[in-house]
Amino acid sequence: MFTITRALAAVAAVGLLAAACGNSSASMPMSPTTTSSSPMAMGDGLAAESGGYKFEPTSTTVSGPFTFRILGPDGQAVTAFEPEQTKLMHFYLVRSDLTGFQHVHPTMAADGTWTAPLAAAAPGSYRVYAQFVVNGADEVLSQPVTVPGSATTSALAAPSATTEADGYTLTIGGDKPMAGMTHTLTINVASNGQPVSDLQPYLDTYAHVSAFHAGDLAFAHLHPQGTVDGDHGGPQLTFEAMLPKPGDWRLFIQFQTAGVLHTAAVTVSAG
Repeated sequence: MFTITRALAAVAAVGLLAAACGNSSASMPMSPTTTSSSPMAMGDGLAAESGGYKFEPTSTTVSGPFTFRILGPDGQAVTAFEPEQTKLMHFYLVRSDLTGFQHVHPTMAADGTWTAPLAAAAPGSYRVYAQFVVNGADEVLSQPVTVPGSATTSALAAPSATTEADGYTLTIGGDKPMAGMTHTLTINVASNGQPVSDLQPYLDTYAHVSAFHAGDLAFAHLHPQGTVDGDHGGPQLTFEAMLPKPGDWRLFIQFQTAGVLHTAAVTVSAG
């Protein structure tokens, strides 16, 4: 389903641009065909500190709304953030076996304390992620947390080219993922065997895709290509993807129709 077509020259060109501009967000390899203008997340999202910023939750236990701060190089709470896909903060709660996923948008108090409105979650081990843009750099920081109670885990679903959610069938295509390389991923949306063309904008795109690595929960955000044009997105959506590690990744695909947000999940494997 996938073919690798990337040239090493594109990677070298971006490296030179990053050195010239001094912009840390430009150091990630970019697809030569991308139209995305968003900053790109660095690393694998598993660190609590990066680029001089620190993710400081007020608790390592999740039992309702979750509060945290982002500390800057001076040790003080950061209060000046820049929008990324229309939001100042993207917050994720992901279960260790990848069966639990929440993506919410916290609100910030004047003192820099963020509150994430999490729904009740099944007991178990999780990881929380804060994704934000500050001073032009996209950062993803995370911490392990737990939801109290007796927990059981499930095996990860095998890699597949299709998945379903709420009566919709999503088919995955594009280039074969290779760890550490930017590639193009496509998602075709259908319902009852017919192509869907009434997707509504969600976070200034027709679908939001985040990926988590089986085992260590490394993070990757798949950046959409193109622009939205009313409530008639689809049936094919295109994303710029860079999965930083080989192995299985669980993709969570969020899209909206008729005012309802749907979340589909599928496993892909990166070589």
